[in-house]
Amino acid sequence: MGYYFYPYFSYILYMLPAIIITVFAQIKVKSNFAKYSKVYNRRGYTGAMIARMILDQNGLNHVAIEMVSGQLTDHYDPRTNVVRLSSSVYNSTSVAALGVAAHEVGHAIQHSQGYVPMKLRGAIIPITQIGSQLSWPLFFIGLIFQMDILLTIGIVLFAAVVLFQLVTLPVEFNASSRALRTLESNYYLEPDEMVGAKKMLSAAAMTYVASLITAILQLFRLLAIAGNRRDD
Repeated sequence: MGYYFYPYFSYILYMLPAIIITVFAQIKVKSNFAKYSKVYNRRGYTGAMIARMILDQNGLNHVAIEMVSGQLTDHYDPRTNVVRLSSSVYNSTSVAALGVAAHEVGHAIQHSQGYVPMKLRGAIIPITQIGSQLSWPLFFIGLIFQMDILLTIGIVLFAAVVLFQLVTLPVEFNASSRALRTLESNYYLEPDEMVGAKKMLSAAAMTYVASLITAILQLFRLLAIAGNRRDD
């Protein structure tokens, strides 16, 4: 019955690299945001102003902009067509704020243009939500009661979570690419200010890479545990 102890060893074996990468990514994005939140753009644009200008420039006058509490809580809600900017971005004239605001508007543009990876991500959200909630409980119930069918269902459900993280990468990278092109081509930021925006968005992208790596290693861990139980 050695497989009952295997999960503890496999967690260290598979997840330590993911933990290191995740912590590094979080530190990087927070440090870059803190650094470039103190660098203010010379034109005096706020995050909300930039978001409104880019939206209107792309014919998205109907998309609203709202302020939400918290830090780095910025997001675009495709269900209500609302770009929500955190208080540290909405009224800020920092280079970091403009980068974040332009990134979120990038998602609104993706939505309006029917960007395929974004549509795919939206389509798999329901199964992803089920997978994130039930995959682990079903897997460990199957492990304890030696029910291979539950092990398999748990693995398949978690694979949907991995797929979601995989599809998220092009969505986020494309939004950042759109943001940087817009900020530069419209001269919203000076060349030296663009350096800060690029570093900020690159650091943010690392968090999504870290999430994908973590999910993949978790999936490998589930497969290894299941394989070890069947061989025992």
